[in-house]
Amino acid sequence: MTTIAADAPPSPPARGLRGPWGTLLASAFGVMMVALDGTIVAVANPAIAHDLGASLAELQWVTHGYLLGLAVFLITAGKLGDRFGHRRMYLIGVVGFALTSVAIAMSSGVAVLIAFRILQGVFGATIGPAAMGLMRSGFPSHMLGRAFGVFASLLGGATAAGPILGGVLVSAFGWHSVFLINVPIALAAIGLTAWLVGPNRPTDAGSQFDLAGIVLLSIAIFALVWALVEAPAEGWGHPLTLTALGLALVFGVAFVLWELRAEEPLLPMNIFRSLPISIGTVLMILMALALMGSLFFITFYLQGVSGLSPMQTGLQLLPLTAMMAIWGTPAGRLVDRVGARLPTIGGLVASTVGMAMLARLTPEIGWVYTSIAFILLGVGLSFVMTGATAAIMTSAPVSLAGVASGMQQAAMQLGGSLGTAVLGAALAMTVSRTLPGHFAAAGLPKPGPDEVAGMQSAVSQGGAVIPDGASAAVADAVTSASHLAFLDGMHLSFGIAAAVMAAAALLAWFMGPKQQEQVDEGSDDSTAEPVLHL
Repeated sequence: MTTIAADAPPSPPARGLRGPWGTLLASAFGVMMVALDGTIVAVANPAIAHDLGASLAELQWVTHGYLLGLAVFLITAGKLGDRFGHRRMYLIGVVGFALTSVAIAMSSGVAVLIAFRILQGVFGATIGPAAMGLMRSGFPSHMLGRAFGVFASLLGGATAAGPILGGVLVSAFGWHSVFLINVPIALAAIGLTAWLVGPNRPTDAGSQFDLAGIVLLSIAIFALVWALVEAPAEGWGHPLTLTALGLALVFGVAFVLWELRAEEPLLPMNIFRSLPISIGTVLMILMALALMGSLFFITFYLQGVSGLSPMQTGLQLLPLTAMMAIWGTPAGRLVDRVGARLPTIGGLVASTVGMAMLARLTPEIGWVYTSIAFILLGVGLSFVMTGATAAIMTSAPVSLAGVASGMQQAAMQLGGSLGTAVLGAALAMTVSRTLPGHFAAAGLPKPGPDEVAGMQSAVSQGGAVIPDGASAAVADAVTSASHLAFLDGMHLSFGIAAAVMAAAALLAWFMGPKQQEQVDEGSDDSTAEPVLHL
C-alpha cells in the first residue's frame, strides 16, 4: 500500500499575471507592512515619549500592546480565513491595519495610542495567516518552498529597511509619519489584490466556529504573553507573574482537553501526528527564542559598550538583515529540490556557529568579527525559517492552511517573548552576581546588595551608574567594570542561545526526508494529514 498526500483541486487557468506569483506579490505588500511596522516604530519611541509625555512603562506598552493583539488573535484569524476565504480576510486585515495606523498617528494621549496599537496588532494577525493561506492554496506543492523563500527575502528586506526609513521619517516629519507610511503601502496591497488575486474561495466553508476553543486559547495566550512581558520588570516570583503563568497553564490544558472532544475544533490536535508539523512548530519556537532573545541585547552592546550611534548600529546589523533578504529565495529553491530537513539542519548549524561567535564578544573586537557572525546568522536563519515554514505548510491540509499559518506565526511570537524574558533573566542575574567582583578588581569600593539592585537595570542595558561628583578616573573605572559585568551576562545569554540552536539542529533530523509530490484530497478536513491510500 502506498500513501500519497492529496492536492487541492486544480484552479482555473490563470490569465496574465493572475496566477501564483501575482498572488505572492499582492500578499507580500500586506505582510511587508506588518514587518516594517515591527522595526520602524522602535526608532520613533523617543519622539513619542517626548511629544506625549509617556513614561518608560507606557512606552514599553506601545510595543507590548501590539504584541499582545498579534499573538492572541493569530490562530483564530487563520480559522476565519479558512472559513470565509483568505482573500476576504487579507483585505479586511490590510484596511484595518491602515485605519488603525491613521488613528495612532492622530492620537493625542498615550493611553489612546496604546489602545489603537492593540487593535492594530489584531488586524496585523489577520494579514499573516491570510497571506500564507493564499500562497498555500495557490502554489503547487513542488513550488511552495521557493514561494516561501521569496516571501522570506521580501520580509527580510522590509525588516532591514525599518530602522533606516524610520530614522529618515522621524527626522523629517515627526513620529506620526512612521504610522502614516502604512497608508500608501496598504493602498498598493489593496489594488494589487483586486487586480492579481482571483475570486474569494473559502477552503473550509462548511465548518462551524469553535467558540469555546477560541475563548480558552485566547485567554491562555494572553496570560502567557503578559507574564513573559512583565516578568523582567515585576520579577518571576511576583504574585502577578505567577498568577498569569498559572492562568496560562490552566486555560492551555483546558483548551487541549476541549479540542480533543470538540466536534469541529479550532485546532485539531491530530494535526500534530505529522512529524513535520510538530517539529516545524517546535523549531519556530526555539529559533525565535534564541534569535529574538539574544539579539534584543546586541544593540545594548553596540551602543552602550562599543559606543556606536543608532545609525551606526543599524549599519552594523546590516549583514544580518541583508543576508536574510538575499538568501531566502535560494533557500526556498533548495527546499523544493531536497526537502526541508537538510537545509533546516544546515541553517541551524550555521546559526549555532554565529551565535557562539557572538558569545565571545569583547569591547576590543572589531566590526569584521561581528559582521562574520551576523552573516552566518543571516544565512542560517534564512534556511531555518524557509525550511520550517515549508514543513508546516506543505504538511497541513489546504482546508487548514490558515490555522497552520496562524500556529506557525504564533510559535514565533511566543518564542520571541520567551527568549527575551528567559535570556534577559539570565543576563540580569549574571550582572548581579559578577558586578561586585569587577568593582573590586577595578579598585573601587565593593557595592552592597541594595546598590547592585539599583544599578542592575542600567548595567543590563550596557550602561553604567556614575556617582555624582566622581572624577574622570573613577567614572572610567565604574564604566569599565559595568561593561565587563554586562559582557558576562551577554556571553551567558548567547551561549544559551547557541545551545538551543544546536539542540534544534538535532531535532530537525527527525522531520524526515523529502516527501513525495502530494495532492490535497480535502475530503476530511479534520484529519492530520490529507492522504489517499492506494
